[in-house]
Amino acid sequence: MAKVLISDKLSEAAVQIFKDRGVEVDFQPDLGKDAAKLKSIIGDYDGLAIRSATKATAEIIEAATNLKVIGRAGIGVDNVDIAAASAKGTVVMNTPFGNSITTAEHAIAMMFAAARQIPSADASTQAGKWEKSKFMGTEITGKTLGLVGAGNIGSVVASRALGLKMKVAAFDPFLSADKAQELGIEKVEELDDLLARADFVTLHLPKTEKTANILSAEKIAKMKPGARLINCARGGLVDEAAVRAALDSGHLAAAAFDVFAEEPAKDNPLFGAPNFVATPHLGAATSEAQENVALQVAQQMSDYLMQGAISNAINAPSVTAEEAPILQPWINLCEILGGFAGQVTENAIKEVEIEYVGVVGDLNLKPLTSALVAAMMKPLVGEGGVNMVSAPVVARERGVKIAETRKDAQGAYGSYVRLTVVTENQTRSVAGTVFSDGKPRFIQIKGIGLEAEPQKFMLYTTNADMPGYIGALGTTLGALNVNIATFALGRAEKDGEAIALLGVDEVIPESTLEQIRRLPQVTQAKALAF
Repeated sequence: MAKVLISDKLSEAAVQIFKDRGVEVDFQPDLGKDAAKLKSIIGDYDGLAIRSATKATAEIIEAATNLKVIGRAGIGVDNVDIAAASAKGTVVMNTPFGNSITTAEHAIAMMFAAARQIPSADASTQAGKWEKSKFMGTEITGKTLGLVGAGNIGSVVASRALGLKMKVAAFDPFLSADKAQELGIEKVEELDDLLARADFVTLHLPKTEKTANILSAEKIAKMKPGARLINCARGGLVDEAAVRAALDSGHLAAAAFDVFAEEPAKDNPLFGAPNFVATPHLGAATSEAQENVALQVAQQMSDYLMQGAISNAINAPSVTAEEAPILQPWINLCEILGGFAGQVTENAIKEVEIEYVGVVGDLNLKPLTSALVAAMMKPLVGEGGVNMVSAPVVARERGVKIAETRKDAQGAYGSYVRLTVVTENQTRSVAGTVFSDGKPRFIQIKGIGLEAEPQKFMLYTTNADMPGYIGALGTTLGALNVNIATFALGRAEKDGEAIALLGVDEVIPESTLEQIRRLPQVTQAKALAF
């Protein structure tokens, strides 16, 4: 039975979802604050469900010997070492939709608070003062809202702002023109242009190497004089000292932040600034949102652990529960083809092309390609150096170009996968299909047709098509006490190049390969393990 640790405060309903789906749950909501204890026990679990208190560092992940999935109940995954998890083959999931509405509403609320100085006016009034003239605000209607990021939350903010009769423009390199038109907003190509025009600027993007300090002192200086800045996204997106200077000088009329570079924020340069509104990371802090993200993360993790379905993963392709059983035989085939190519290729791989022919081309190809590339790269980087999660990154780092092609059914087989590998010296291909029994088959190697069921241990040879080879190979293997389980042959033409693919009972040692290579017909001999 799969076992999940919940190390942060999650809804009891999430615990019940795990149990209902056959997952054992260990609910320790305060454990995330004790990194040492977490490290000491994490090796016992297949899944880790967290919020923001638990820090899934590289050290914790290294100790998590059985960990298959980390589920973050919320959007931000700053508290998870994604690189370490990917290297370990651990899927990292978040819940991007569970608190989108709540966070967007908080951004709108902060915009109103900054526009009308509500917190300061409230404090003044409750102190017995009546300072109407001191708290002169500004209308929102007709003003331009500039979105930096127009994803899930930014889109919701845009719809609410349009309802308030604001003009909405967005800077987001991933926002298509069609999507902007659908949202009813203007896409702005340059951030500087947006900052110069917007009366209100609100941030809605994750913190990455590219987005860290995206509103630097230089960018803040380019904002429209008298603008108001709202950040309910992530701390570290903004130069807080520069914002304080802009508030002090009057360049910015107001700012409202829910997130800070260092949290908990006990001492921050923005505190005490004129017209500054602060809340303690409350963007997702509604009962509805907390319930939603807890239920969603429990469902996602259960689906993955029990069915192999992957949804909302940061570092892996998505696979629905319905797709998983359909994809699995083809994933097995792709692992066989990739493993074969990786083991027989002797030079550095420059390019790979994967052709998906027939009905397989209608499937979700991302997990198939990831599985194939991972199996292909393992012989090159070592068993622990690559997995289905990290494969695309490892291939990219090594300069391997990957291309996918979908083709209509053709040839004798209704559907198959062909992998073509390009090295400095040659181009070679291997193809396979899945039979009606759900088992993979090799159907072509180097353009030569043959039919062979993959075995755990195999021998692959290329040889001259000459009489007596089968007998010579069989005699040699027999003399070396190698038992042949299956034997498949193919040739390009009479007296030309031929191949042999044998299933054997045990791994073939190098000494046996040397004997085989001494046969006059043999040009290459490789021991394979799948």
